[in-house]
Amino acid sequence: MTKTWLITGANRGLGRVFATAALKRGDKVAATSRTLSALDDLVADYGDLVVPLQLDVTDRSACFAVVQEAAARLGRIDIVVNNAGYGLFGMVEEISEQQMRDQMEVNFFGLVNMTQAVLPLLRGQASGHIIQISTIGGVMAFPGLGAYHASKWAVEGLTDALAQEVAGFGIKVSLVEPGPYMTDWAGNSASHATQIAAYDDLRNAVRHGQSQMPPAVFGEPEATGPAILKLVDADNPPLRFFLGLLPTMLVPDAYQARLASWEEWKDVSVAATKISQD
Repeated sequence: MTKTWLITGANRGLGRVFATAALKRGDKVAATSRTLSALDDLVADYGDLVVPLQLDVTDRSACFAVVQEAAARLGRIDIVVNNAGYGLFGMVEEISEQQMRDQMEVNFFGLVNMTQAVLPLLRGQASGHIIQISTIGGVMAFPGLGAYHASKWAVEGLTDALAQEVAGFGIKVSLVEPGPYMTDWAGNSASHATQIAAYDDLRNAVRHGQSQMPPAVFGEPEATGPAILKLVDADNPPLRFFLGLLPTMLVPDAYQARLASWEEWKDVSVAATKISQD
């Protein structure tokens, strides 16, 4: 049974891979991009299976209009992939207020706009699957990406609550948490803060650490296609789903460290429950 998709940021990166994987098996895809011509090759390759739509997810009214147009042209929407976003590189002290706000507008509020726009439709159908593209950086953090982490941790919290709110309507919700992939996320798609020299030693140490990582941890984007299809075809998809090798290596240790720290300070935490009568 074919499915209908709405994918934001389908012009490149993982959004393009997901769109292509769906189209190759005969599904229909409403693909959005800020630049409509960036979708021309998808239309050329897959014809009427593709509904190309221009969208800037920070334009709330446009998000609602795109959802209505996609539903009208596809007949329904089964899967929504909130993929649009970008990375902002810079230490917390280096990031300007405007850069921080812009990061949140796209990565978080853009996702909120699309999620709220599609929910009435999915509730009416009593079905659907919302997929929020998060990152390994949505569950742990690295220096130099504080603003990006802030946006994705916000996505994680919002989506965890959302999943509980809409389960009774037959709507499935998943957070996809990729590790590093060989896309242009850290290249042309990225934004960079003005550097402060005091952080150069740390910056160089981070770069050195990255250079020592084995090539195998940098995934091939095309390999995510079969994985996303298995996710959307599952009867009971997980709330959180890793993509790639690195999250499976790093995240469990990060969680174990948190558990150990909470346990170490447990007595102090419990003592803060009530005032001692001594």
